[in-house]
Order: sequence, then C-alpha cells, then structure tokens
Amino acid sequence: MNLKDINVLVTGGAGFIGSNLVEALLNLEANVTVFDNLETGKIANLQEFEENERFTFINGDIRDFDACVNAVKGIDVISHQAALGSVPRSIEFPHNTHAVNATGFLNMLHAAKEAGIKRFVYASSSSVYGDINISPKVVGTEGNLLSPYAVTKQLNEQYAKVYARLHGMETVGLRYFNVFGPKQDPHGVYAAAIPKFIDKLMNGEEIIINGDGEQTRDFTYVLNAVKANILSLTTDNQSAFGGVYNVACGEYYSLNKVINEIQQNLKSFGKFNNNSTIVHGPERPGDVRDSLADITNTKADLGYVNPISFNAGMSDYLKSMFS
Repeated sequence: MNLKDINVLVTGGAGFIGSNLVEALLNLEANVTVFDNLETGKIANLQEFEENERFTFINGDIRDFDACVNAVKGIDVISHQAALGSVPRSIEFPHNTHAVNATGFLNMLHAAKEAGIKRFVYASSSSVYGDINISPKVVGTEGNLLSPYAVTKQLNEQYAKVYARLHGMETVGLRYFNVFGPKQDPHGVYAAAIPKFIDKLMNGEEIIINGDGEQTRDFTYVLNAVKANILSLTTDNQSAFGGVYNVACGEYYSLNKVINEIQQNLKSFGKFNNNSTIVHGPERPGDVRDSLADITNTKADLGYVNPISFNAGMSDYLKSMFS
C-alpha cells in the first residue's frame, strides 16, 4: 500500500518517536492527524509541520473514549505511539501508567474497531521479555515481567491479538529496543539514558550509571522505529497481522561503551567538556542485565532490512544537533 493521500492517525505524535514518524509520513505525502494531550509530548516537536496542509493536530487524551472516537473519524490507518514511558515511573506511579498504557490503548483499539479501521500498528516494548536470560531475545520466549510498564505493554499485545482474531483487525505490534535520536528530551527524572549522557558530557556534569555500566542494550536509532512503523502500515503480508516484532539493530553495546562512543563523537564536534565525571550507583529496580534483539522475523515478515547501526545513528543524531 502506498501512503500517498492516506489518512493516518498518529497517537502520541508530539512525542519523540511520534514526531519523527509524523515527519516521515508527511514526506511520503500522507495526510497526518496527531492526537496528543501534550502531557509528555511537546508542541515544539510539531511546529515545523503547522503550515503543512496535510497536517492536523488534535489536543486530546486517549483515556477519554469519546475523544478517541472523535479522533478516528475519517482515518484509514493508525499508528499508536501514545504511552506513559519509563520503568521507574511505572513502579512509582502504577495507576497512571495503567490508565494511559492499558485503558488508553484499549480505548483506541476499540474506537478503531467501531470505526471500521483495520490497520492498527502500535508501540510495544522490549520490557515484555522480563527476566528471561536468553540472548538474543526472541518473540515467544518471554520471562517474568519486572515492572508495571512491562505489564501494560504485554497487555497491549494480548488485546491486539484478540481483536485481530475476533474482529479481523490488522494489528502489528513493534517491540522497541532502547530507541534514541532527535527530539528526545534529555531533562527530567525519567529521561532516557542517551540524551541524558549527551547533555551531561556537553555541560561537564556528573553522570550516574546504575550498576557497573557493563549491562548491555540493543540501542536503536529512531529512524529504524520510523521505518518499522511505515513497513507495518503498508504491508500486505497476512501472516504479520496479530503478530509482534522486535525493532532494533541486532547488536548490543554496554553503557560504558556507549558513553565512550558519545565522548569520541562530541570531541570530533568540539563539544566535549572534560569536567564530566562518571559515578556508579546502585542497580535500578526493574532493569534487565542484557537486552539484545533477534530481528529475523522482522526482516522476513515486514521487510525490515539494513537497519541503521548504532554508530551511524549516533553520528547522524549529533550532526542534527550541531548543524
């Protein structure tokens, strides 16, 4: 399916991944409606699209079913990116996480079903693998969940699978692995690691690493997540519907190595501050030690080939900051 002139709803489109997806969809000449309550998203992420006649913004909350029903009017396909992220936040405020990620998800899914919208692509998470120590992570080999956030994401997958079976909806779940890139907020208690590291290394501030820093992650450049969404919105592969797919690079880096890579890149741009120090703190509750994705099925079923590597993504990310 070509997305030209297709009406696409992006929930959470003012967020980090969502706003990058909006840009790509508009470049493909889709008509894009963003549905976001701006609780964690930023209107500044969308300002560059305001004059685009193909772009529409709806300020609304996925916890409000009537608002969801209104948002899906005239829509052809949905990319559901809206969520309350962060494992630590979900441990501290589980009710909020459940209301947004579970009830909000069901609201959107059911509103789509009622409107006769078949294609429903949504953001899941590598957190659903829980404490499984098998590496790489393969869909179908999940362990015990470690946080309320992970519980909500697994629940999303189950609801999507049920709606695919009951109502013939073309759901596709994308398990993101540690996504980073432009428009990711480095500030706040629940900021992701990479933008926080960059900000502190530029400003000569102390970096606190939970644990010894040898824990590994399959850090994934945001354009890989964008690519996976577009492939999922356009695929005609029937076997993909009702399924979930890892979205990553299939390569892992320790946090210590990531910091070193960022330092080297910042030095090349003349932006590294030698006053930065690294402190190792206690391990964080709910975190897994190692996380590497198997992307075999993602390649086979969605055509997700040649993902951008961590090094290439980091270089592109920093160029976008300093150009």
